[in-house]
Amino acid sequence: MLGPIAWRTPPASYGPWERVTSLLTEGLVRRGVDVTLFATRDSITNADLDAVAPHGYAEDPSMDGRVWEALHVAHVLKHSGEFDLVHNQLDWLPLAFSAQWRAPMVTTIHGFSGPAILPAYMASTSAFVSISDSDRSPKLEYVATIHHGIDAGELPFVADPDDYLVSFGRIHPDKGTSTAIEIARRAGFRLVICGPVQDAVYFRDEVEPRVDGDRVVFLGAAEAEERARILGHAVALLHPIDFDEPFGLSVVEAMVCGTPVLAFRRGSMAEVIDEGVTGTAVASIDEAVAALPALVSLDRRGVSDHAIARFDVERMVDQYLRVYESVLRG
Repeated sequence: MLGPIAWRTPPASYGPWERVTSLLTEGLVRRGVDVTLFATRDSITNADLDAVAPHGYAEDPSMDGRVWEALHVAHVLKHSGEFDLVHNQLDWLPLAFSAQWRAPMVTTIHGFSGPAILPAYMASTSAFVSISDSDRSPKLEYVATIHHGIDAGELPFVADPDDYLVSFGRIHPDKGTSTAIEIARRAGFRLVICGPVQDAVYFRDEVEPRVDGDRVVFLGAAEAEERARILGHAVALLHPIDFDEPFGLSVVEAMVCGTPVLAFRRGSMAEVIDEGVTGTAVASIDEAVAALPALVSLDRRGVSDHAIARFDVERMVDQYLRVYESVLRG
């Protein structure tokens, strides 16, 4: 399992690619699959762990991510002949050396940072898995779409939430943090914001001036154990994105807790949210404000049960095992 190394696997707080990599790795180990996880040295796993990077480069300003990812990929490439298959969770860089890999490769495409990286995919011999149908490129062929899985045991159901809305994810214009503030203000709800500041100028100009510690609370990047509490005790998750979201892990995590989701209708949202069952997708701030009364009235047990049925981690493991078998059969 060729994991990302921006953060530890699993991450202590933010790190959706690392979180999914961990969930799949541990699920495969439970099934008796012999897995070596290539990740940061401080990663926690029941698989065999091999590492070059001591810890995630995103948490250490002295580390150049480009350098450490190159060293990481080179190390796995050197050992690739020892494995039946390599599962790449690290985006385009391993694909640039497609001819040098000595085992078949499966690549989970966690989302495209832009069309400029497509040449690495188009020149590769890897089998591709998309994380949503909406995130597929017409220039690539795929062996499957596999939605991310969630360990429901990490996200307890909450029947009686508190009185706040939550915005959960990186602080960036793409995620619509300032839009969430405006929706909450117009609807008369408190808002709790969680996530790492990815765009410091946006945070300074559009978010921080509206944080008052009462109606709008900013908690920073929530630790893993806080994630379930914050998501579960919200009356709803606001996800007013301004980009085509490839999947949206926090959306499903909230739903598993019983918290319904209100999102802007971009990317995978109409695919991940079951309209009127686990949440709703809208097109504007006005529509969001109008939709909130019905949204917060949804049956939270129904939200949770439906989300678990669709996104349980064991379903994800089953689907990847079928992909592996198909690739190995050739």
